[in-house]
Amino acid sequence: MTPHGARQGLDAEDLDVEEALALVKDGNGSARPPGGSRPDRRGSAASPSAGAADAGHREAGEQRHHATAWSEARTIAARAARPGARPAPVSVGLGDALGLVLAAPLTALTDLPSFDTSAMDGWAVAGPGPWHVREEGVLAGSSAPAPLADGEAVRIATGARIPLDTTAVLRSEHGRTDDGGRLHPTREMQHGQDIRPRGQECRTGDQLLLTGAVVTPAVLGLAAAAGYDTVTVVPRPRVEVLVLGDELLAEGRPHDGLIRDALGPMLPPWLRSQGAEVIAVRRLRDDAKALLKAITSSDADLIVTTGGTASGPVDHVHPTLRRIDAELLVDGVKVRPGHPMLLARVAEGQHLVGLPGNPLAAVSGLLTLAEPLLRTLASRGAPEPYTLPLRESVQGHPHDTRLIPVVLRGDHAVPLHYNGPAMLRGIAAADALAVVPPGGARAGQEAEVLDLPWTTAGIGACFT
Repeated sequence: MTPHGARQGLDAEDLDVEEALALVKDGNGSARPPGGSRPDRRGSAASPSAGAADAGHREAGEQRHHATAWSEARTIAARAARPGARPAPVSVGLGDALGLVLAAPLTALTDLPSFDTSAMDGWAVAGPGPWHVREEGVLAGSSAPAPLADGEAVRIATGARIPLDTTAVLRSEHGRTDDGGRLHPTREMQHGQDIRPRGQECRTGDQLLLTGAVVTPAVLGLAAAAGYDTVTVVPRPRVEVLVLGDELLAEGRPHDGLIRDALGPMLPPWLRSQGAEVIAVRRLRDDAKALLKAITSSDADLIVTTGGTASGPVDHVHPTLRRIDAELLVDGVKVRPGHPMLLARVAEGQHLVGLPGNPLAAVSGLLTLAEPLLRTLASRGAPEPYTLPLRESVQGHPHDTRLIPVVLRGDHAVPLHYNGPAMLRGIAAADALAVVPPGGARAGQEAEVLDLPWTTAGIGACFT
């Protein structure tokens, strides 16, 4: 197998986009692929002759018969994890909870605030002014201060406990003292102003957040304020990545028919952005025994493989899955790039997503199969779907959905070049992928948009 798109034995998916998607219109406006004979890894060919073309279309039709529609594949992936086989909730410290999902409601363990506090630096005052000011002030964290008598005031800091019988807090900038040391307000005051009464935000037992809420930095702060040291969460799904291929280099420049492994560096942070814990990244040669051992010895919730999902002489994923009697849930998807992706249930509570070896095709597989499955395993809600009009027309595949890197500019999605299956140059500059239906989309047509992880959060936030 040549997981990153060496050029021998390529099918139409592996061509440069200008070749593979240069569709022509016949007399009645229907689209057909360009002429030329190119055998693919599954043994099909497109021929310039009519008879060969018909045979190629019949063979392609047989392949598509087994492939799953793109939207259906995403639904299958989202529902693949049976409820009883999902990771059990765990209790973790607040420092380890960021990005996880609450497995139990967050209920206040105390009133917030737990005592009457000052909302401002200034003076706590009792009754109408002017007031005699005590010598010692009240600081945050100090013990309960003595009650105030009418006509008395005391210096107070933000967050400090309010003395009993306080009627209001006078802000520092709204008071002045006379030559006799008496405090006068410089503007009209209201009873209770700038006092945060006990229980203003919540009372003990109030439900603050529902099960399913994602733990953000603000949630960590709320949990701590409400008295929590730990929270009950859904653990991160454990993922193991198997990078397959004899021709892959882990470092240095490509040479002598060898190419750099682009997926080994790319997949782990991308999977972490989808809520996973990547427990291992292993590089394997194109060896059936090694692949079998790696899959059967893994204790990950999800195994992700790269390359080897077609039917070439060193494509060992399908034979290995058959050998271990895995349940194939998705075997090929009607999407370009990424058609030969797959999803299998290896064992109860364990799945395998087979990604194509070409880098952009692998990204397509991540978003089509891995992301919905991981979202379910992590109990994360699906993002709200949305569409944007395309700034330019996009040619489509005659039968399959196409995913195109785009940048978001104002209220439009702008398609990017360098979007062939083996290319990363386009998506490296992209904000999102546009979902282009079979046949293509015209300029101004609304297209569904799939945000990339770095679009909605900072790099440090979404990849940790």
